[in-house]
Amino acid sequence: MEPLAFESPQPDETQALLARRIRNIRLAKLWKQETLAKRSGVSLPTIRRYESTGQTSIKNFLKICFVLGLLDEISSWIIEPKAQSIAELEALEKQKIKKRVRGRH
Repeated sequence: MEPLAFESPQPDETQALLARRIRNIRLAKLWKQETLAKRSGVSLPTIRRYESTGQTSIKNFLKICFVLGLLDEISSWIIEPKAQSIAELEALEKQKIKKRVRGRH
């Protein structure tokens, strides 16, 4: 039996895609790498390395995203789920009902 091929990009590919996307957004703003470095607080060599290799720390990535106006979008990826089970969901609903009743006094 033949192993299944993964359709989704692998981590290295995703890293490169993110770097290209960041570069394209920077260019759309008509910013030089120097401008992005100054505004983000990330060094120019790090910006250059990131755009060419896709490698940087998560902190630098988030600084870059912040100045490009992308941090809210990225933050939406990590929103905690409200419940992980039916029991948790029911408990949350009971809390909402209790809060509504208390608020009527």
